Amino acid sequence: MRKGTFREDLLFRLNVINLQLPPLRERPADIALLADHFIRKYSDANDVAVKPLSDNAMQKLKGHVWRGNVRELENTMHRAVLLAGPDTIGPDAIILSNTEESPASAAAAAGPMGDDAAMEADGTTVRALVGRTVADVERDLIIDTLYHCLGNRTHAANILGISIRTLRNKLKQYTEDGVDVPLPGEVGRLAY
Repeated sequence: MRKGTFREDLLFRLNVINLQLPPLRERPADIALLADHFIRKYSDANDVAVKPLSDNAMQKLKGHVWRGNVRELENTMHRAVLLAGPDTIGPDAIILSNTEESPASAAAAAGPMGDDAAMEADGTTVRALVGRTVADVERDLIIDTLYHCLGNRTHAANILGISIRTLRNKLKQYTEDGVDVPLPGEVGRLAY
């Protein structure tokens, strides 16, 4: 308003009540409650069974800095619901942006047998990725997420935790490389 980029009368219309809410990193007790809420919300929205969050996955969530606050946690849990194993949401389904966690919380999230053992909880996650390039895995994840979202680029970008611009650039490259990119409204090739 002081810079002249926001109208003063509009500020007074919108400024009905002010709430001072500390950032999520200062409210670690809220992480479990919010994670559970988002698991239920996105399981319902994506028509998948509600799966419990493993202890190792919860430790991974609690060890993160959450620079994006609740919105970052929401997107993380949305991805986790889609990437979860058959029985639980394990640490391999928790993909954090700009990972900043203490070594102690990373070790706790990995579990007593280490990170590789935690990632192989469903017996297939790591084996399915061995021998593939990161670019190939990324491409398949993006395309499968786009199919899941019926071609909705904005929704897919939110789930993937990337900007719509980044998604569009990657899809343009995939199209130039001869990869079939789903069109808006196109039904997915995967069963979720």
